[in-house]
Amino acid sequence: MASQLLLPTNLFTKSSLDKVFITGDDLTLKRKSNYATRVSYGFSLRANAALISSHSSSVEVPRQWYNLVADLSVKPPPQLHPKTFEPIKPEDLTHLFPNEIIKQEETLERFIDIPEEVLEIYKLWRPTPLIRAKRLEKLLQTPARIYFKYEGGSPAGSHKPNSAIPQAYYNAKEGVKNVVTETGAGQWGSSLAFTSSLFGLDCEVFQVAHTYQQKPYRRLMMQTWGAKVHQSPSKLTEAGRRILQADPSSTGSLGIAISEAVEIASRNEDTKYCLGSVFNHVLLHQTVIGEECIKQMEEYGETPDVIIGCTGGGSNFAGLSFPYIREKLKGKINPVIRAVEPSACPSLTKGVYAYDFGDTAGLTPLMKMHTLGHDFIPSPIHSGGLRYHGMAPLVSHIYEQGFMEAISIPQTECFEGAIKFARTEGIIPAPEPTHAIAATIREALRCKETGEAKVILMAMCGHGHFDLTSYEKYLRGELVDLSFSEEKIQESLSKVAYVV
Repeated sequence: MASQLLLPTNLFTKSSLDKVFITGDDLTLKRKSNYATRVSYGFSLRANAALISSHSSSVEVPRQWYNLVADLSVKPPPQLHPKTFEPIKPEDLTHLFPNEIIKQEETLERFIDIPEEVLEIYKLWRPTPLIRAKRLEKLLQTPARIYFKYEGGSPAGSHKPNSAIPQAYYNAKEGVKNVVTETGAGQWGSSLAFTSSLFGLDCEVFQVAHTYQQKPYRRLMMQTWGAKVHQSPSKLTEAGRRILQADPSSTGSLGIAISEAVEIASRNEDTKYCLGSVFNHVLLHQTVIGEECIKQMEEYGETPDVIIGCTGGGSNFAGLSFPYIREKLKGKINPVIRAVEPSACPSLTKGVYAYDFGDTAGLTPLMKMHTLGHDFIPSPIHSGGLRYHGMAPLVSHIYEQGFMEAISIPQTECFEGAIKFARTEGIIPAPEPTHAIAATIREALRCKETGEAKVILMAMCGHGHFDLTSYEKYLRGELVDLSFSEEKIQESLSKVAYVV
């Protein structure tokens, strides 16, 4: 086969099945023990692939999340209270988060058990496949071996449910009735809408104006799962009204949408705030990606030389890379770990490492991170999920500690790579992981020049089925590279709180 696909076969193996009956839209798998497992027709392809796969896998869904902080000799700086500039206390966050999430945000434990209720939902699509991109390798004529960990098989089409599920679970467990959040590209909003419907929560989403208009089907997806969706900035909050008064045609930003969501949560006792990136507990939940991938790569008999992932807030990148950094700290492996961000929103490569707010209005705790300034509103690039002024504090910390490197790539090069990927591997990627694809192609072409047969591992965090208008612009030659204004960044950085 031109592409190798490593799929979970723990539920669907020849030895565990007696007969397979296809009835209507369902696939019934009857075991020798007379236990029947029914799966939807949409899952039957994966079940069938697992039955006939010549490369079976014993990899199971991880039962614990991994906390990188526990293994760092130099701990990351604490979050600070925005009024006192003192380290945040747990009670300072209770108006935003349920207690278990607050514990996970501050924990120094190495592993956190995943609740059974969360695991059962994970198993709807996890473990996710690790795929060798042989057709892409052939196109590039590279000796490199390219693998990608594909997260697009989740109900929401990305990695985001990995954290949305536990966040919804812990809120429901503590009796919370309503959750509110922001979303950039719509992937996080879709994920929280989906998981809220599973746990009986009302969900409210502030979607960045640019993508609210650009991606109507993401909005409809959220609404189908029962969420109430607002274009941000909106007139529903003081933060939104202030932005609209200054700029009635504002395209919005994740920082603005966060301000609106946090404001709603802060003024309603029955409402908690959820977020899809940046905070430690979100990165913690995403480590199921890397934990699975380590075992899958072992089954291939491979060790990555280079690990590449896109970065906006850092959740997808951290999910794949953090377990590998653990192995690197143990001295078992020594891969290059490379973050890739948009040239128009380069927080790691052009930002400053300082304490700043996570939102535009200054409602969140102060976090030490690489930032372009909380007032910075990125250009309306097509990777809406990467249009964030800052980087996750923990990702920023390990960048400062030298455990990883970062580059930025313009969007036209990213879409050029996405087209090559789609036409060889068959998957149309979301705009966000096109940055990882472009960087992977760069690395593979360097291997072609040097003759090195490096193993490249790439994070493919979601599909682009709701992003086809972006592809249309690229194919028509209408997509242009957007850059940032140095003057604009300096103005924004002048308002950053440089707290030591």
